[in-house]
Amino acid sequence: MWITRAGAPGYIATVGSVQHFGIDEVHAMTEIGNERWTHPAAILVATNLSDLDRLMPFAFQMAEETGARLQVLHIIPLSAEFTADATGMPYYDREGALYNATNMLQPWCERARTLGLHCDGLVREGHSVAKEVIAAVRHFKADRLILGTRAPGKLGKLLLGSVAEQVLRSVTLPVFTVGPEAHLRTEDNSRQRTVLFATALGEGHRASAALACQIATNQHARLVMLHVLPPIDGRKDTEAPNILYSTIQYEMRHLAKTVNLGHCTDVEIKIVYGNPAIEILAEAKGLQAGLIVIGAARSSMLDSVTRDRTVCRVLAHARCPVLTLHVAADTPEQMELETAVQL
Repeated sequence: MWITRAGAPGYIATVGSVQHFGIDEVHAMTEIGNERWTHPAAILVATNLSDLDRLMPFAFQMAEETGARLQVLHIIPLSAEFTADATGMPYYDREGALYNATNMLQPWCERARTLGLHCDGLVREGHSVAKEVIAAVRHFKADRLILGTRAPGKLGKLLLGSVAEQVLRSVTLPVFTVGPEAHLRTEDNSRQRTVLFATALGEGHRASAALACQIATNQHARLVMLHVLPPIDGRKDTEAPNILYSTIQYEMRHLAKTVNLGHCTDVEIKIVYGNPAIEILAEAKGLQAGLIVIGAARSSMLDSVTRDRTVCRVLAHARCPVLTLHVAADTPEQMELETAVQL
């Protein structure tokens, strides 16, 4: 159905056993095939422990749907392991920090096993949390990464923090970010799932569109492809035809046909006017979307995070996970340069 509408060395403590290995130099991730993006063998869940209740239901759902093994990772910043003794003198409580973190991961691993899932809890120390997460993606050959975000701050600004921003900019695999307002809905078998793909038609948008289409196919979901145009004369409800609208309409139709290849039987194209973040969130809420996919090349994600904050606002207020996918840098030299700058 087609509808067009306006509108440093590290230590790992493994639950149940202990492993040791050195942390290699961090390089930019190489691109993983689309088959592993849609049918992941390994999903890495990076948690600060306070967001486990929010992240793990989505992780369990993904693992049940794909058969992937779960690796739940918590990084302990070395500065966080200092405590004070009876005299008030600080001391390094390494064992206490590892013990507490491991005990918090253990019940989730046990719950996963009762669901028939393979799940390991991992605790690692490090000076750079972001660097450790990126290294873990490589070490465990993860095909997906699940991250949590902090709560929105004043003026609706999302406090991503340096860790999340570095990770989002550096990895080239699907990242499912679960914001503070996201929650796993109770399945309603009478209602078809919806995947919302929001695109500015920038660099790398075809790869993200193809991934969104394949995920919708696997979930037997409807795919809604959304583009937001700037308001005309301050109005976002205009129906007046113009060259830009017609061009975007043509590009969206062409994109849908290019990436679909007959897989999605229910695709809707929507072109609306307004603020991108507001319109994306409104469409997701109205459609009761189970997933928002936002295509982002490395440069465009950086621009979004540091300038117009569109991605941040969506992450802050989305009621479902938000998937972002970066395209790889054009050359190995560019990838090395970008990684050095970001880390």
